[in-house]
Amino acid sequence: MPAPRTLILRTAGTNCDRELAHAFELAGATTQTVHISQLIENPAQIAGFDLIGFPGGFSYGDDIASGRIYANLLRHRLHEPLREAAKRGVPMIGICNGFQIMVKLGLLPFPLEDGQPATLADNTSGRFQCRWEGMETDPASVCVWTQGMQTFDLPIAHGEGRFLASPEVLTTLKKNGQIALRYQGDPNGSTDRIAGICDATGRIFGLMPHPERYTLATHHPQWTRRPAETVTPGLRMFQNAVAAVK
Repeated sequence: MPAPRTLILRTAGTNCDRELAHAFELAGATTQTVHISQLIENPAQIAGFDLIGFPGGFSYGDDIASGRIYANLLRHRLHEPLREAAKRGVPMIGICNGFQIMVKLGLLPFPLEDGQPATLADNTSGRFQCRWEGMETDPASVCVWTQGMQTFDLPIAHGEGRFLASPEVLTTLKKNGQIALRYQGDPNGSTDRIAGICDATGRIFGLMPHPERYTLATHHPQWTRRPAETVTPGLRMFQNAVAAVK
């Protein structure tokens, strides 16, 4: 079959779109980066893509709250086409600011329901955290992006990465296998150390760490002291998603 087509959304303040495109292309997909103004003019084009990526950055300067303005714009102008994509099983990923946008838009954790049952808030440290962190997947997770993965490192870079949800929502996430990724440490005070979640199908995935920044072994700061990696954890996530489409 032809290489899966990936839509990467960008707007003012997006700054990780090229890295995200590179990651998808290394995994065997083609990419097209489209400004949301173009999507608003022609929302039907979303139906022509097999994968969707929401990159990191500081959309609209993170005014009000990280991802809030972008999410509101998408909710009023592109919510239905994105929900239709979710209904047909399009794998989606939101990284850092992209995760914040997906949660505030309502694509995560329950994409076909209304409301915002979770959020990403200020780190408990009150500071921007930029470093590498240990990660671990949840054995019960249904997330297709993290299948076959256990423990690994990923870089983080965020000031509002603290995942918050009520005990009731947390119970539902655990029951459905929607907790995809946890920090091994505690960089931001997230509920249950959650670093990433997926929807109940496992195809829509949001996370604060940056897998697109670890697609080559030499990206890791300790690469000279680590066993050689043919496929890095970051690249593995994108390969899993491309395989799911194929």
